[in-house]
Amino acid sequence: MLVAGIDIGTLTCRLLVARVELPYVFQEMDADRRILRLGEGVDTNKTLSDAAMDRVVTVLKEWKTKLAAYPLDHVVIVATSAVRDASNRQRFLHRVSEAVGWQVEVLSGAEEARRTLLGMQCGLPPNITQFLALDIGGGSTEFIRVGADRACDDISLDLGVVRLTERALVHDPPTPHDLKVAEEEIIRQLDKAKQHFSNVWPPTLVGTAGTITTLAAMDQGLTRYDSALVHNYVLPLETIRRLEEDIMSKSSGQRLEMPGLEAGREQVMAAGTLILRMTMESFGYDHCLVSDYGLREGVLVDLVTKHTAERLRLPPTERPFPPL
Repeated sequence: MLVAGIDIGTLTCRLLVARVELPYVFQEMDADRRILRLGEGVDTNKTLSDAAMDRVVTVLKEWKTKLAAYPLDHVVIVATSAVRDASNRQRFLHRVSEAVGWQVEVLSGAEEARRTLLGMQCGLPPNITQFLALDIGGGSTEFIRVGADRACDDISLDLGVVRLTERALVHDPPTPHDLKVAEEEIIRQLDKAKQHFSNVWPPTLVGTAGTITTLAAMDQGLTRYDSALVHNYVLPLETIRRLEEDIMSKSSGQRLEMPGLEAGREQVMAAGTLILRMTMESFGYDHCLVSDYGLREGVLVDLVTKHTAERLRLPPTERPFPPL
């Protein structure tokens, strides 16, 4: 199937057009991403601002025009933490429907984790079968523990780069007090994951989303993002500590001069790097395997799986991707 997926995130909106064959075969036809910060202020006000909604709707109109050039079988649009937490989310969903005629599916934290895992599994090396998947988003962070026989468990935390920046890292660059407040919040949230998973961790940590892929690009000094160089890159804990020290010492404007750091991410890189480093230290990982595959790929795998099953009238136990 030729399908398109749009992920409306708290910080970034992503588009992917791909020809998908089950299981796990992607031929990417088109892709785009925009840092639009839909979730700014949601942690405090619990509402999406008009300006943030305007930015997203404008880009969705542009993408609808782009998608008209493709003979698509299906289009799926999902939204995550910022929209599901906003008290005025119905107003946003109505605006999207009125402007572009698309219905947006608002994912729960558990469903976001499930589809993220589907996407990540498309690009993992074959020897990585038991792992902890980490998705650091703008408003939430998902952990998915995958054990033997694909048995898995997940938890979604109210911990994201936009949320943590607005709560704690209020100075530019962060002050020692900012960092203390941020670290206390991260510890409080990570304790929930420890209790949920009973402190049992798989041998490999696999990380996805913008913070982690950006750190991989920064470590390589990339002046232009290259998925082939970022995907399955290994980030040692010592490297993350070094990059964190460099990031924390700079203002957001100075960070823009760092090779590999995408414009629009300069204000939230401190929060994301802090979350990654403290997760690795707390859970005992000395390196992180970087995945450039995540939710945007997962929503397409899920879409194609469901339509294939319906077309073939397969019962759930015989579908290409059984429920995780």
